[in-house]
Amino acid sequence: MGKYDCLKLDSQLCFPMYACAKEIQRIYKPYLDEINLTYTQYVAMMVLWEEREATLKHIGERLVLDSGTLTPLFRKLEEKGFVYRLKDDNDDRNLIIRITDKGLALRDKAVNIPQCMAKSIDLTQEEAYNLYITLNKLLKQFR
Repeated sequence: MGKYDCLKLDSQLCFPMYACAKEIQRIYKPYLDEINLTYTQYVAMMVLWEEREATLKHIGERLVLDSGTLTPLFRKLEEKGFVYRLKDDNDDRNLIIRITDKGLALRDKAVNIPQCMAKSIDLTQEEAYNLYITLNKLLKQFR
């Protein structure tokens, strides 16, 4: 192995992960366009469909995103009527995000997206599960 082989694109683990993430978001786009969400808005709504209400900090931890990314995202979701933002009565520094009835109803429009995505990606259930486990193992190392 030569001195500079480590700098070859084909030697990088990060590049196929980056490229796959980009391509997966591209495949998601037409489904998300139908429900008027970006991919980042979609995963944020997933947290709220599950929890109904959460602090901005908690959502940021779940999504591995900072408040600088989430604040404008939730402002747009509030403009669409899917969430509302309120200050925590106990601590003004905490922003609480609460899903609205309209945001909760959006879940019914999104419920088939995971199955559509599964059909779009040529992996067996076992391969998908193993990839999920491996990626989550890696992700935990960064937290």
